[in-house]
Amino acid sequence: MCSYVTIYSYSCPVFKDNRHFFPFADRLVRAGATKPVKRAIWGNIWLPSVSNGVNYDGLPMTTDRKKPRVFMSANEPSADAHCAEVIGALKQGGADVDVVGIGGPKMEAAGCELLENTVGRAVMTHKAIAHAGHYYKLIRRVARYLRENPVDLVVVCDSPSFNFHIAKAAKRAGTRTLFFVAPQLWAWGGWRIRKLRRCCDKLCCLLPFEEAWFGQRGVDTTFVGNPLLDKVPEDLTSYRKDYSGFDPRHARIGLMPGSRLGEIESLWQPMQEIALRLKRDFPAAHFVAVATTEERRELLKDKQIPGLACEYSVDSVTETADAVDFCVVASGSATLEVGSAGCPMVVMYQTSRILWELLGRWLVRPPFFTLINLLADRELAPEFMPYFTSIDPIVAKITAFLNDSETLNRISNELIDVVEPLTAKRAGAEVARIVVGMLE
Repeated sequence: MCSYVTIYSYSCPVFKDNRHFFPFADRLVRAGATKPVKRAIWGNIWLPSVSNGVNYDGLPMTTDRKKPRVFMSANEPSADAHCAEVIGALKQGGADVDVVGIGGPKMEAAGCELLENTVGRAVMTHKAIAHAGHYYKLIRRVARYLRENPVDLVVVCDSPSFNFHIAKAAKRAGTRTLFFVAPQLWAWGGWRIRKLRRCCDKLCCLLPFEEAWFGQRGVDTTFVGNPLLDKVPEDLTSYRKDYSGFDPRHARIGLMPGSRLGEIESLWQPMQEIALRLKRDFPAAHFVAVATTEERRELLKDKQIPGLACEYSVDSVTETADAVDFCVVASGSATLEVGSAGCPMVVMYQTSRILWELLGRWLVRPPFFTLINLLADRELAPEFMPYFTSIDPIVAKITAFLNDSETLNRISNELIDVVEPLTAKRAGAEVARIVVGMLE
C-alpha cells in the first residue's frame, strides 16, 4: 500500500516545479532524511519513494507525478500534418503525454491543445515582412507561455526563420528542444549552424545526406525518413508508369501551386496560363488542381481565370500524381510525393527578382533546388527557379515531354528508383520514439 509524505509550501525560488524538486527530494531520501521538508512552491507534493519502501515519520510514500508535457510549433500546413503524425504515433505507441502548441487543424484533431492556429499565415521569406508584427507578438506570447507553463520538451517543425525564435525561447526557459525537419543550411546560410547548435538538442532530418552533414558540424542528428512517404508502400513497383500507347492529346495534367499563401499568389496564375497554352496543342487535355485544405481549394477556385476547365482535389498529391500523366509543381516537399508516384514533372518557384539578383544567386550554392533532383544528384525534374515572368520556356519543356513517351517512361522509372529507398523508415513513428527517449 502507498501513501504519502507531505512537503509543505513555504518558499524556495529554485524549485520552479516538480521537475526541479524531485531530484532534490530524491537526494534527501537517499541521505536518510526522516522529517518532512519545508521546501516547495505549490501546496502538497507527493514525494516518490526511492529507498526500498522505507517510511519516514511513520508515513508510507508514493508517486503522483504529472504526465510529461510536449510543446509543438508548426507554422504551415505541411508542418501541421507532420506534427499530427507524431502525435498519432505517440498515442499508438502508448505514450502518456500531453501535447500543447501552435499549429493547425490536423494537430488539434490529433489531440494537441492548440493555443493559436498559425498555418493560415505561412508566407515566403521575402514577403514575411508584411506579417512581422503578428509573428513578433506570437513569439513573445509563446515565450511567456513557456516561462509560466513549463513543459518537458519543445518540438519545432520546419519554418526555421520563425522556429529558431521558438527554440531560443525554449532554451531560455530551460527546456530541451527537438528540430523536426532540418533547416537547409547546406544550401545557403551555413553560418547559421552556430545558432542551431546553441538552440537544438536533437535534429531529426528528412534527407539521408543531412545526417552526416549536420553531425560533422556538431549537431546530434538522426535521419528519420520523410513524413510525406509514411503512407506509401515500401514497394513502389505499382507506381511505375507505362506510357506505351500514350496519346498526348488526351493528357491528364496535375497543377500543384503549393500550400503557402505566397506560393498561391505568385504561382497559381501562371500555372493556369500554362494550362490554357497547353490546351491549344492538346485540346482534350484534362487538368486537376490540388489544394492542401478546403480553404485553399476555395481560394484557388476564387482565383480561377476565365476559360480554364479544371477539376479540384484536396490533400491528394500522391493520389493525383498517380492518376495523371504529368505535373506542374511548386518547389517544395510536394516534389517528393509526386516522385513517389513516378510522375514526370516540371518545378516552379517565384521570388523577388531584386532579392535574387542582389543576394540569392550568390548565397544559394547547390546545383539543384528541388528535393527530387538533390536526391538523384541530377536533373529528373526541370527546374524553373526562380521563375519571374515568361511561361514560354515552361510550356515548351512540357510540350517536349508529352510528345516523347520514351522519355516519360524513363523518368518515371528513375523517380521510383530514387524515392523507393526512403520508404523503409516511417518518420512519424521514428520521431515519436525519439521524443519518448528525450522525455525519459
